[in-house]
Amino acid sequence: MHFVLFAIAGHVIVQCRFPEDESPEFDFFASVTNNSRQVSLHMAGGKKGKVSALPPKPRNTFVLDNGASTLKAGFVRDGRADEPRIIPNCMARDRTRKIYVASELERCTDFGEMQFRRPVEKGFIVNWEVQSEIWDYEFFGSRAPLQCDPSETRLVLAEPPNGLPVLQSNCDQIVFEEYGFESYYRGVGPAFNAYHDAQSLFRTPTDIATAANIPAEILLVIDSGYSHTTVTPVFRGRPLHSAVRRLDVGGKLLTNYMARQISLRHFDVRSDPHIVNEMKELACFVSLDFKRDLERCWKGTRGQTRPEYVSGAIAKDYILPDFHKKLSGSVRDYDPANHTKVQKLAAAQADEDVLTLRNERFAIPEILFNPSDIGMRQPGIADLIHQSIHDLPVGLWPGLLANIVLVGGNALFDGFVQRLQKEVVQRVPDDCVVRVARPADPVLSTWAGAANLACHADIEKLAVTKQQYEEYGQAWLARKFLTGPGTL
Repeated sequence: MHFVLFAIAGHVIVQCRFPEDESPEFDFFASVTNNSRQVSLHMAGGKKGKVSALPPKPRNTFVLDNGASTLKAGFVRDGRADEPRIIPNCMARDRTRKIYVASELERCTDFGEMQFRRPVEKGFIVNWEVQSEIWDYEFFGSRAPLQCDPSETRLVLAEPPNGLPVLQSNCDQIVFEEYGFESYYRGVGPAFNAYHDAQSLFRTPTDIATAANIPAEILLVIDSGYSHTTVTPVFRGRPLHSAVRRLDVGGKLLTNYMARQISLRHFDVRSDPHIVNEMKELACFVSLDFKRDLERCWKGTRGQTRPEYVSGAIAKDYILPDFHKKLSGSVRDYDPANHTKVQKLAAAQADEDVLTLRNERFAIPEILFNPSDIGMRQPGIADLIHQSIHDLPVGLWPGLLANIVLVGGNALFDGFVQRLQKEVVQRVPDDCVVRVARPADPVLSTWAGAANLACHADIEKLAVTKQQYEEYGQAWLARKFLTGPGTL
C-alpha cells in the first residue's frame, strides 16, 4: 500500500492505493480541510470494501463485585437480574491441613486456627493465581455452582476507585486473553450505587419506570469494606476522581486490632481471625458519644464497683463456639451472678467459654472516625468528606451533602449512620442540609447498581468486545473505560 499527497486550495488530498495482492477491491481518497479538520472519503473502483461482521450481542451479562472479603456475583438475563450469590473470596486451610476454596468454607465445621489466603490486598487484586483458582471453581469449572460460558457472556466488573493502571491492565488481559469473555465493562464500584435507585433512600420522588436505568444526579458514596474506606463523589453516574479520598481502615484492620485487645485482656485469639471477625460483627457498634460510653465502662476506684459497670448497658457476654455442639458464637446480656459463678468453676467444669466485652464493643469501630487513636496519621471519615468536597466547586456541595450513601460491610454497625451525620454537620456550613442513608443491604448495593446498569439498553456503548480489544489494544480500552457510564 502506498500514499500520494496533493495540496489544493487549502485541502490536503490523500490517495491510497493497495497492491493487487493486498486488496484489489477499491482505492480511496481522503480530503482533509485544514481549517475545519473534516475528513471526507471517496470510494473508487466500483467494488464494495470488505466489512467485518459485527459479533452478536451476548445473551447474558455476568455482574461481579470482586471484593476483598467476598465476591458478589450473579447474572442479568433478558433485562432482569437473578438473585446474586455472596461467596468468600479466599482459600483456607484448617488445622488438619485440609484446603477449602471459596464457597467450600460453608461446609467447614471447625474454624479454629484457620489460615486464610486472599488474592486481594488493600482493595486491589494482586494475586491472580489465587483469584483465577477461585473464579475457576465458582464460575467456569464443570461443577461450578454459578456456571458461566465466557464466549457468550458480557462481564460487568466493579473495581475500587483510582486503581493502578498496571493492575487494571493485568485484569483486562485475564478477562479477554485467559477467559475470553465476549465483551467486558470495568467500572468504579462506588459509582454503580448511583444506579441503585439511591434517591428512594432519601424519599425523593422518582419515576419508577426509569429509576433503574437513569443514575442519581449527584451522590457522595462512602464505601467502608474489608480493606479500606473510600469517599467517592459521583455526578451523573461518573466518579469525580480528583476528589476521591481513601482511609486505610477496613474490616480487616478492625478485626486484627480487636484480636490484639482481647489477647491482652483475656486470652490469645490472634490465631483465630474468623472467630474474632464474627465477634466483631455481632457485638460491636458505633458510639454516638464516645467519652460518655467510656465513662460508663469505668469500674470505679479500688474497692468500689459503679452500678453502670455491672448494669449491662454496655457490657455483653460473647459465648465462644466449641465447634462440637456450637458451631458459631452468640451474644447475650451480661449477668453478674452468672459471671461470678463461672469464675469459681475450673476451666474443665465450665459448660461454655465466655468473653465479657465492654469498651471493646465501641472502641474498635471508633478507629473509623479517629485513626489517630491507634497511631495512624490519617484523618477520619468525617474529615475525609470535608477534604473531598473542598476539592470541588461550591455549587456541588449542597447536592453531595444532602445525598450521602453509606455502603460496605462496616455500614452494618449499629449507630454508624447517626454518628456520621452528626460528625459531618459539625464540619460544614450551617446552611447546608446533611442527609446520610444506608441501603437495606449495604453489602449488595454496589452489585445491584451494576446489575441495573447492565439492564440499560445501550450497555453496548460502554462495553468493549473481544474483537475490539484485539484490534485496538489495552491502552484504547483503558481510555474508553475512563469516561464512565455518564456517556449513556
